[in-house]
Amino acid sequence: MSKDHASNDNGVRIDKWLWAARFYKTRAIAKQAVETGKVSLEGNRLKPSREVALGMQLSIRQGWDEKVVIVKGLSDQRRGASEATTLYEETLESIKKRTEQQDNRRMQAILIQPTAKPDKKDRRKRSQLKYQSE
Repeated sequence: MSKDHASNDNGVRIDKWLWAARFYKTRAIAKQAVETGKVSLEGNRLKPSREVALGMQLSIRQGWDEKVVIVKGLSDQRRGASEATTLYEETLESIKKRTEQQDNRRMQAILIQPTAKPDKKDRRKRSQLKYQSE
């Protein structure tokens, strides 16, 4: 196995893997996310020194979104984004739930009552969104 990919014997720390998989910009931010419970394994909090294994199902909260990913590869070095996406696979349920939540947030932002009277364009946009959601 190449130098940049860790073997199953050595393992990779979870904070290092999250950084290599490009979920967080720095290892310090990844470590802090693990310590504060934003990364969990089957609902249990982890320590940053916990080793990642192939097939692990991790739940990762980033801002408003929560992703459930399955570990497909191990790496302890940060590479390009296309290479980083080979290290994990997001579950279909997670993708569906995340897109639904994004749509709901978008609808709520649009439907908030403005301080001024809406013009014709705003009224049209609101009615289109209202009928699309039904």
